[in-house]
Amino acid sequence: MCLTEISTYTTTKDTTLNILVIGQGGREHTLVWKLAQSSLAQKIYCTPGNAGIAQIAEPIQIDDDFTKLADWSEAKNIDLTVIGPENPLAAGIVDVLHERGLKAFGPNKQAARLEGSKDFAKQLMLKNDIPTAAYQTFEDADEAIAYIEDIKIPVFVKADGLAAGKGVIPGRTIAEATQAVKTILVDKTFGNAGNSVVIEEELIGEEASFTVLVDGKNCLPFVSSQDHKMSHDGDIGKNTGGMGAYSPAPVMTPELHEYVMERVVHPTVKGMSDIGCPFKGVLYVGLMITDTGPKVLEFNCRFGDPETQVLLPRLKSDLVPLLIACIDGTLDQHTDVQWRTEAAACVVMASGGYPNPYQTGKTITGLEKADSIEGVTVFHAGTKENENNVVTAGGRVLGVTALADDLKSAIEKAYRGVTAIHFEDAHWRKDIGHRALSRTIVNYKIR
Repeated sequence: MCLTEISTYTTTKDTTLNILVIGQGGREHTLVWKLAQSSLAQKIYCTPGNAGIAQIAEPIQIDDDFTKLADWSEAKNIDLTVIGPENPLAAGIVDVLHERGLKAFGPNKQAARLEGSKDFAKQLMLKNDIPTAAYQTFEDADEAIAYIEDIKIPVFVKADGLAAGKGVIPGRTIAEATQAVKTILVDKTFGNAGNSVVIEEELIGEEASFTVLVDGKNCLPFVSSQDHKMSHDGDIGKNTGGMGAYSPAPVMTPELHEYVMERVVHPTVKGMSDIGCPFKGVLYVGLMITDTGPKVLEFNCRFGDPETQVLLPRLKSDLVPLLIACIDGTLDQHTDVQWRTEAAACVVMASGGYPNPYQTGKTITGLEKADSIEGVTVFHAGTKENENNVVTAGGRVLGVTALADDLKSAIEKAYRGVTAIHFEDAHWRKDIGHRALSRTIVNYKIR
């Protein structure tokens, strides 16, 4: 059963809100940065935050006990909580806050299964005729391996649950796919997220990220974007949480945009409502644009990271009313959302070795120099303060984002920002946006 909706309120120009953002990555820094620009924001808190977030929001330390978080929120009169990462959403943080009458942006626990279980998402797509790759789900490793040997085609092996963006392993040969099954089901590399695996056919084409705000019924699509998942240039290496992004994504033509809304977004939103669990929050659709049209790779139930770092800088409109409208079911009243015409690019600077083991505590220099470049904003991901220095504290450390009149200029400017920054063993891809820059016109079929 999904929660009964809490009472609504309307923001006016005289309303000011206390806002809490949950998370500590580049996505959350970007959210705080955008929310702080709103005339509706009175005070912004973030838990746990990072060194960059601490410059514009008050960091607080609350453990993962949602009851304690709700107690604190009531004591501080928090008017809006924005949840960044997927884990607290899948664990039911929105349910706990809503039960207290506190407004929280994001899907509740049942709706968050769209991301929390790839098998659930696949079943929903199958039931609602949403284009996606053929698949099978297995809990037994021997059965999964027998299936791989039988079909003899390239596949992707995916941990069913949440694995921080790293639970998708390519299996382009039988040996690779077999090892991926063992990694997930036998070695339990991803813990309980790998209690079952989804094995799906490999789709060939170009990826795109499609982001939509949803209020349970109404949808508001964002501009297009594309990220880079693989750790090294040329889209090789290991799968990561994302090494960079850009917007707009030329692959997403107006025709394809309309197709995705009609064949993917609206059926998904209706399908969730039909099973008694309306989806509210961000519906992120990972797409593969094949020669027969777009197919869904995955759903996420929150803003993408690093896609948020290129989407929100392009959003001219105030974000706060849009988030509240998603909670209140009034998104259809926001038909005048405005976007900047400039393009945006984000280059992720990561710790050496990421996504494999890496060292932290490396002093970061050049942040002010990068931020001083016109059009450049440095969003912190894995950082913290240490004796008046900003040091590395995660795999993905910074997202250097730039706005410019065209995508080529935005990418060049972002790399200017990157070269101004230094920390030991820093790693970044040198080819962010390569698909867009080398793109020729491709006539994709839609059927």
